Amino acid sequence: MDLRIDMPLALLLLLPIFMYFGWTYWRERQRLKRSHITVLGIRILAVICLVFALAGPYILLPIKEEQILFMVDRSASMNGTDGEMANFIEESLQSKKDEQLAGIYSFSSTLQTEAILSKTLKEVPKFTNIEATDQTNIEQSLQLASGIVNSKKATRLVLLTDGNETKGNALEFASKFKGSNISVDVVPFHQPVSTDVSLKSFVTPQVAYVGEQQQLVTEVHATAANKGELLLYENDKLVHREAVELAQGSNVFTYKHTATAEGLVKYEAVVQVEQDAIFENNKLTSITMVQSEPHLLIVNGYDSASPIAAALGKQSISFNVVDAQSLPNELSSYLQYNAIIFDNVPGHLVGEAKMNVIEQAVKNFGIGFTMVGGENSFGLGGYFKTPIETLLPVEMEIKGKEQLPSLGLVIVLDRSGSMYGSKLELAKEAAARSVEMLRDEDTLGFIAFDDQPWEIIETGPLNNKEEAVDTILSVTPGGGTEIYGSLARAYENLADLKLQRKHIILLTDGQSQSGNYEDLIAEGKENGVTLSTVAIGQDADANLLEALSEMGTGRFYDVVDEQTIPSILSRETAMISRTYIEDNPFYPTIYNASGWNTLFANGVPQMNAYIGTTAKQGASVIAESEKEDPVLAQWQYGLGKTFAFTSDSTGKWTGDWARWQDWGTFWQTLISQMLPSYNDVAYDVRLESDGSFVITDPTNEAAFLDVVAVNEAGEELETQLEAISASQIRAVVQAEPGLIFFRIADEDQAIFQAGISVPYSAEYELRPVNDKLVEELTKQTGGSVLKEPKEVFREFTKKGADRQNIATWLILAGMLLFFIDITIRRFGWSFFTKSKKKEQLVENKTTQAEDTNVAQLLKGMKKR
Repeated sequence: MDLRIDMPLALLLLLPIFMYFGWTYWRERQRLKRSHITVLGIRILAVICLVFALAGPYILLPIKEEQILFMVDRSASMNGTDGEMANFIEESLQSKKDEQLAGIYSFSSTLQTEAILSKTLKEVPKFTNIEATDQTNIEQSLQLASGIVNSKKATRLVLLTDGNETKGNALEFASKFKGSNISVDVVPFHQPVSTDVSLKSFVTPQVAYVGEQQQLVTEVHATAANKGELLLYENDKLVHREAVELAQGSNVFTYKHTATAEGLVKYEAVVQVEQDAIFENNKLTSITMVQSEPHLLIVNGYDSASPIAAALGKQSISFNVVDAQSLPNELSSYLQYNAIIFDNVPGHLVGEAKMNVIEQAVKNFGIGFTMVGGENSFGLGGYFKTPIETLLPVEMEIKGKEQLPSLGLVIVLDRSGSMYGSKLELAKEAAARSVEMLRDEDTLGFIAFDDQPWEIIETGPLNNKEEAVDTILSVTPGGGTEIYGSLARAYENLADLKLQRKHIILLTDGQSQSGNYEDLIAEGKENGVTLSTVAIGQDADANLLEALSEMGTGRFYDVVDEQTIPSILSRETAMISRTYIEDNPFYPTIYNASGWNTLFANGVPQMNAYIGTTAKQGASVIAESEKEDPVLAQWQYGLGKTFAFTSDSTGKWTGDWARWQDWGTFWQTLISQMLPSYNDVAYDVRLESDGSFVITDPTNEAAFLDVVAVNEAGEELETQLEAISASQIRAVVQAEPGLIFFRIADEDQAIFQAGISVPYSAEYELRPVNDKLVEELTKQTGGSVLKEPKEVFREFTKKGADRQNIATWLILAGMLLFFIDITIRRFGWSFFTKSKKKEQLVENKTTQAEDTNVAQLLKGMKKR
């Protein structure tokens, strides 16, 4: 037991108190009686108790229990050491004493439990799987471990690690252990030395020009002499392959390449060898801004040559023509273009993943976008509630128009076990999106089937859209697959309904037992019911489903990319629920719009048809039909300018426009309006060693910049900006290794693009044990660097203790002494002596009474 004081300076109050009482005693010593001296002593003792209470006294009671926490580094740099570390812990546990608690935790970027702290731990359990091993965060692991243990008990954190932290600062946090019961021991382990080849750097010019020869410089590090192959890619296209001889240490290779791609061009270097310890360090990327004339991407939805390309001619803007299925997935592939045109492109051939990337390219990088009409475009193309509809100046829905045909729609959805996961979730989302396109007076039915049909929503009027959507989204996967009975139920439900259009959409990823489909569908056709089918995945019976759609006079969709399911269902719903195509010839009304007036100075040609849409609030309608539907509309979406041209490009719908002498000029004008305004200021973006990005503005207006970071998948990354100076800002981005694209815009919305390569984590480098961190960490916390397992459970130099505060007891003692002091001064000592006399008197009376009772009892006995 140990007595301690928190605030010893408070004891200085005793000096003036002793001086006062000493002076009082000296002055009154001649008149003081013995009783007065006693009272004075009681008063002094009470004051001393209160002063000691102010000083915060406490007693430390020893705690016998001790805590040992094993913390196992399971990051990528420790691959191959799990067994060795488990053996070390297993052997050390043999030295554990009964009063000691032990626990095992593993960490990489965070801490997870392997065995909780207990007295019964005797052996090491099988380590659980760790998903994220690309970082080592010793600081966070120490922080979490300190929250697990009892801070009153003696605690030893035993780190089994190579000490190569890639995140956080362990030494900075460990300083908080000073004065605590926690010490840190380290058992050094490192990845077994193996043959490894890694890319240390890959450098390309920041800026180049089309046709300019540029140097691509690659540095390869080899732990031993080896033979390999170096591959270089430009926008994922192989441009160089070379067999290389690798000497031990650093090897530098330079390749001269003439830039052919334009815009932000991604270059990638890959090194390959037969035997390699770490594959993650074999690839690096770099970005070069290849400056050139504007470049256009035309996505052609026709089987024939692009009508827009023909209208533009060879002397126009540089352009590429691709089909929808050839569209790339990466953002870098779109940033080489200045504008994109979708010409009669079905949404289900694009998929929402690619739509999301395009939406980011438009919103944050100023890429222009135009959708051109046709039978596979706008609402008929399945773009309802997609990212493409979000960026366009028009909505796919037709609002406030004449009476539309009455509709009955039944969705038959496969909920078998094979649909579990993203397939079922996307299918449910697609069905819910279709419901949102229906009117309240339309009829809806929803059947989900496994080995039998389940009528989730009975076929009837759609009274409550929200309730219907919630019901559809709540469907869970079930058992087998039985298509015929479910399809028969759908036909039966629609057969007798008095509706102008009745349609069934069947979605399945499997196969079913045969049935009499011919008679079922033939009878349905007599009742006006049509059928479309969607085959999801390679296991679906595509032949059967395609035959069913042909018999049912509907459409068949063979889905490989699950992301396209929502577009397919919205397309189907649009085709049967709305009269989208307006095919009465008319002369569009042209409104006063900058850049367009001179084009129509000599009149406006006649147009045959267009797809009905609704202009969004804030959109600018340039050309309008007689029914006040937008034919050509534009608006600003983020930094990009987007257009909707609801007629087609072939002449079938545009009529006289396609034969108009200014037809080519019309497209040139549209494209020039789409092109973004780029900033001539060359901002410098650099990756710092701490993982942040520093952006330098030579105009000293960095504080006014708008910065957005986007990854290759088109996902906008959370970005925190911090001003460093008038010319620099720091951007902290949670980015994974790979390419990060920065869009920088000034107050005038002028755009600057930059791409930065985030290299692979330092976890994937072969490095020795960080002896400096290990030694400093143990020294700072009073721990040791361990070599033998038995050292783990050695004696603790600092024992645990439970702190018991005694200030309250001192205050109570002081109050009691003051009460005695006041009582004596008020009543004198006679209060206590009178009490004693009174007690004696009561005792005597009691004795006399007892003697009288005994005498009377003896007297009575004699008489008998």
